[in-house]
Amino acid sequence: MNTPVIGVLALQGDVREHLIALAAADAVARPVRRPEELAEVDALVLPGGESTTISKLAVLFGLMEPLRARVRAGLPVYGTCAGLILLADKILDPRSGQETIGGIDMIVRRNAFGRQNESFEAAVDVKGVEGAPVEGVFIRAPWVESLGAAAEVLAEHDGHIVAVRQGNVLATSFHPELTGDHRVHALFVDMVRANRTPESL
Repeated sequence: MNTPVIGVLALQGDVREHLIALAAADAVARPVRRPEELAEVDALVLPGGESTTISKLAVLFGLMEPLRARVRAGLPVYGTCAGLILLADKILDPRSGQETIGGIDMIVRRNAFGRQNESFEAAVDVKGVEGAPVEGVFIRAPWVESLGAAAEVLAEHDGHIVAVRQGNVLATSFHPELTGDHRVHALFVDMVRANRTPESL
């Protein structure tokens, strides 16, 4: 049975919403807090939240190096908002002590669309997602300043890159898990299925 097991990094942020969205997209969803839990999943979601806090907790819980190693080895990962920042190879304006996991050759700007009180929703056309535009929820959202040649732009808003993919790694500035529209999660689940070898099924 080709049902992938997808973890959600459960250190901080909107973990529950991602677990629900992944289950709706026909995946087995599990919270991941420890290296041994990371080792048991086929893929991982990095949720929205506070990117500095998540990175510091990942170091504290002994997850940062295992995360980096698995991403380098090809683990499919999807990051939303803070998760997008964590997947960047470089942050334009990092806070003190902030680290990234990496995985996408991009430079990102934190809080680029404004602070909490400037949060908004907007319709976003996402490449690979069929049908009507995705309703993007932007909460202290970053944007992508620049991308390397290996990365692909999947969506833009107001002239700024807000969704990207590089190989098995997907990232959005916005939060599709907050809308009840699970098409972006379904796109990621399809990526995970395509990545699995016959021996792992």
